[in-house]
Amino acid sequence: MKNALIAIAEEAGALILPLFQAGLAADRKSDGSPVTQADERAEALILQRLAAAFPEIPAVGEESVAAGRVPPPSDRFFLVDPLDGTREFVAGSGEFTVNIALIEQGVPTMGVVLAPALGRLFHGDRHGAFEGERKLRVRPPPPEGLVIVASRSHRTAETDAFIARHRVSALVCAGSSLKFCLVASGTADLYPRLGRTMEWDTAAADAILRAAGGWVRTLDGAPLRYGKRNQPADSDFANPFFVVGAAEGLSP
Repeated sequence: MKNALIAIAEEAGALILPLFQAGLAADRKSDGSPVTQADERAEALILQRLAAAFPEIPAVGEESVAAGRVPPPSDRFFLVDPLDGTREFVAGSGEFTVNIALIEQGVPTMGVVLAPALGRLFHGDRHGAFEGERKLRVRPPPPEGLVIVASRSHRTAETDAFIARHRVSALVCAGSSLKFCLVASGTADLYPRLGRTMEWDTAAADAILRAAGGWVRTLDGAPLRYGKRNQPADSDFANPFFVVGAAEGLSP
C-alpha cells in the first residue's frame, strides 16, 4: 500500500510544482485560511486515485471537508492534506508538502510526506521511517541543549513561553509538516504546536515520526488521536495543542 501512496503523492506533486512556479495567488476559505487552485486540483487527483486503488477505505480531505463533503465515521480511513503550508506556497517558499496518511483505530499507521519543490520524500509505516531509502531514527537529547522547531507562519506567545522553559542550543523555523520530519530525522528534538491545527495537517508526518521512534502528545501527556468527530461547531478533525518529541526523557 505504501508504494501506491508514494506514487499518488508524487503525481500530485508533479501537478502542484508548475502552479507553484507560476506564482498562484490565494483565495480565502470561510475560516480565513488561504486556498489555491493547487490545493483543490491536487486533492481532487489524490481522492480519485485513492478511491480507484482502495475503494473499501474512505478518505477525508481538507478541501472536501471545507466544502461539506465528509464520509461517515470509520475506524480505518485516509487523511489527506494536498498542500500543507499554503502560506509558504504563496510566499514562494518551497516548504510546502503533499500529505497522505492511513488512520487505523485513531492511530496514524502509515504516512507519506512529499516536499516537491525541495525534492524530499518522507514515508513511514510499521517497517520504519525513511527519507527516500535512508532509514530515519530520532536522537537522544544532546548535552549542549535542544534544537527546537517552531512554525515559520504560526508562532504564538504560548510557543515562545514553552521554548523559554528549555535549554535550547538552536531554534529552527520551518513550514508545513516538515517540522515533524526534522524531529523524525534526528536533526531536531522538540516541536511545540501551541496553536490551531487540523488532523490532516499532522497525520502523515505523525505516522513517520512514530515509525522513527518519536512521539506526539497533547499538553496533558496523552497521545494525539485521530478521527475526532462530533466536537463543537467547526471543530471536527481539530487537534488540541500538542508537542512533538524525539526522546522519552523529554515531555510536553
